[in-house]
Amino acid sequence: MSILSRSALVALVLAAAACQTGERELAVRSSPPRTDAFPVTGQEAVLSIAPMLDRATPAVVSVVVESSRPARPNPIFDDPVLRRFFGLPDELPPSTSIDAGSGVIVDAANGYVLTNNHVVEDGERIVVTLKDGRQFDATLIGSDPGTDVAVLRIPADGLTDLPFVDSDTLRVGDYAVAIGNPYGLGQTVTTGIVSALGRSGLISGGYENFIQTDAAINPGNSGGALVNSRGELIGLNTAILSRTGGNVGISFAVPSNIARAVLEQFVRYGDVRRGRLGITITDLTPEVAATLASAGGEGAVITKVEQGSGAAAAGLQPGDVVLSVNDRVVQNASDLRARIGLLRVGDQVQLGIVRDGAPRTLTATVRN
Repeated sequence: MSILSRSALVALVLAAAACQTGERELAVRSSPPRTDAFPVTGQEAVLSIAPMLDRATPAVVSVVVESSRPARPNPIFDDPVLRRFFGLPDELPPSTSIDAGSGVIVDAANGYVLTNNHVVEDGERIVVTLKDGRQFDATLIGSDPGTDVAVLRIPADGLTDLPFVDSDTLRVGDYAVAIGNPYGLGQTVTTGIVSALGRSGLISGGYENFIQTDAAINPGNSGGALVNSRGELIGLNTAILSRTGGNVGISFAVPSNIARAVLEQFVRYGDVRRGRLGITITDLTPEVAATLASAGGEGAVITKVEQGSGAAAAGLQPGDVVLSVNDRVVQNASDLRARIGLLRVGDQVQLGIVRDGAPRTLTATVRN
């Protein structure tokens, strides 16, 4: 029996781990031939994600947005006498504001770039700068406040894009890398893990199902890429939880499945056409589960069904616990709302429910 060298043994272990990861992550767009996520280089077995970043970072761009906003004079000049004394006009001309964020190229052939709605909101001119220094005026294809996702298009050749990953396959503990333009410094990379899934409560009235990560995300990172160890897109960096405005290890990203669904609707229809099932829902807490004689844990409880709705036609009832949508597990009420909100009018959806302790499957049609 031959004895493997230390470098060869490390390489075999890492290759086995990478194969296990590949079994649970499915790229929507075919990824390039895969290499080890952390290749062993040199005699000292140095672990590095540099090869992955060489492929991924050209797809991450900086986004500069110019907008005009009403000037905000000192409140003292609200006094009409003082305004006349200083010769100020009744209305001051608007001032120009310049804000910076990030974006991700997701379709190199057509020049589509994803970013956040709050990055480009009210923008009059949007300039995208590539890693190689080229700059382009971008066209805003569409912007969706409900998911905080916006789609841009740039007239450029020789682009690099990132493949989407099915974000429903993510698990807490998966490796995560954030790439963006924090504080306008230029492209910056930070690393961490997926800290939690299904976070909500960040966008009032929005369709939330955020990925939480401890990879450092700061102002300017918004719209940038959150990727896995193979350089595939798992989310769009969106928000941080901080009392100081800087990163404290609690950051959030829009899952790639939500971002991709918004992209497809804007490209196909020019807007996001959300449908409704006609239900009111709440989280499945242990207390609620005990009342309904249902197993606790993941899921959402229907508290009301609107008459004449797609839910009513499908036979859904108050007290039903929704466990899955199209064979995808429902984590909580926010998760269910986000999944239904991205379906189009006329789509049929298969719902896995529990009623009176017994599992059932119902099919509903999404309506206006």
